[in-house]
Amino acid sequence: MIRRLLETLIIEAFEKHGRASEIQNSMGDFLYLRDLIAKTVACTAWSLSRNTKQALPKLKDVGDKSAHSRRFNAVLNDLDSIRGDVRVVAEELLSLSGMR
Repeated sequence: MIRRLLETLIIEAFEKHGRASEIQNSMGDFLYLRDLIAKTVACTAWSLSRNTKQALPKLKDVGDKSAHSRRFNAVLNDLDSIRGDVRVVAEELLSLSGMR
């Protein structure tokens, strides 16, 4: 669910700033999360905090493990270790998207 939250908030932020085409492929589909994160960090329309830039790859990693591994399920301990990162990223992206 964290992956989905990140994807949605990133897309919303780009759309809010009229920059959705920057995160779409030639068919109009949104890029994969890895590329969405790279474009978000590199975007000059806003200045992400250092904490958000550092947290995004960590959150993606935990999400990837849960989404793509047949034998890994994130447990409460895993989520507790990234709780602060989720909040920092969500707050910043909510603000950029105009949802907060």
